[in-house]
Amino acid sequence: MLELKIREYQSCDRKKWDNFVMEKSMNGTFLQTKGFLDYHGERFKDVSLIIYKGNDTMVAVIPACEIQDQNRRVFHAHCGSTFGGIVIAKDFYDIEHVDAIMNVLEEYLKQHLYQEVRIKCTSDIFSKQNNNLLYYYLFQRDYIVYDELSCYIDFNQYNIDIISNFSSSRRRDYKYSLKNNLSFRKIDNRSDIAEFYNILCDNLQKFGAKPVHSLDELIEFKEERLCDIVEFYGVFHENKMIAGSMVFLFENKVFHTQYLAADQSCLKMFPMNYLDTNLIMTAKERGFQYFSFGTSTEEHGKVLNKRLAEFKEGFGTQYGINKMYVKTF
Repeated sequence: MLELKIREYQSCDRKKWDNFVMEKSMNGTFLQTKGFLDYHGERFKDVSLIIYKGNDTMVAVIPACEIQDQNRRVFHAHCGSTFGGIVIAKDFYDIEHVDAIMNVLEEYLKQHLYQEVRIKCTSDIFSKQNNNLLYYYLFQRDYIVYDELSCYIDFNQYNIDIISNFSSSRRRDYKYSLKNNLSFRKIDNRSDIAEFYNILCDNLQKFGAKPVHSLDELIEFKEERLCDIVEFYGVFHENKMIAGSMVFLFENKVFHTQYLAADQSCLKMFPMNYLDTNLIMTAKERGFQYFSFGTSTEEHGKVLNKRLAEFKEGFGTQYGINKMYVKTF
């Protein structure tokens, strides 16, 4: 039987870790790099792991943090990212190695007295290969799966005339938006990003929520940490921003809307329809394969925000699943 070794991540591993995730893995994204995750600082207790073969050949990495939930010690991969999961090398994504990865991981978790493990897997459209083999081995080991519903556009299955893909209500609302002298553009300066952030906070406040990231973090993403990955866009009426979006670029494959927000006092101008349509056009013109609206669920997928999901659906989307696997020991 194949034997692999496992050890805890150390700060000296950062460069090799990030190179593995971005260049050598079959399901890694920038969200699982230490360059991204380290912005959390000490907000989470890092317990990330490296699985390797022989002396130093990395087979998999697991970005993870330790949390306490109802007096249970939980290994969570990862609280600070949409995707954490088990990131596996392209060269070792086969039955023998994935089986061995699961064996060594579970042995480690039991030895270190974890009472629960949660693994947030990379969604398939963000991966270089599908995750079905990993899903199978999680199922085989009696993990419970929680599914979050996401909506995305596959431009390979989208009509060239973008508006023709929309539902009748989305087409109607977009036509109404065109009557309001709105403009759309990319935003780069700090004052515009701050204006967008204020709109976002006002949006979320009505749901009793706050953005996951602070304004300072968004600016750091734009100017330093993710300068080639994060972009901001705004919709303006008479030089005032009335809607905006923060976008993550997953290489040249997925154009992902991390945040979308509109001034609630301007909804009669249909700024969200105008914003989303222009974002879709931008992604298509730049050659992305997918446009991602993200999830529309809460409570680990158990509650669907039906109104939000149907709004996204109206742009001619397909349906994706973000999976989280949970097991207790």
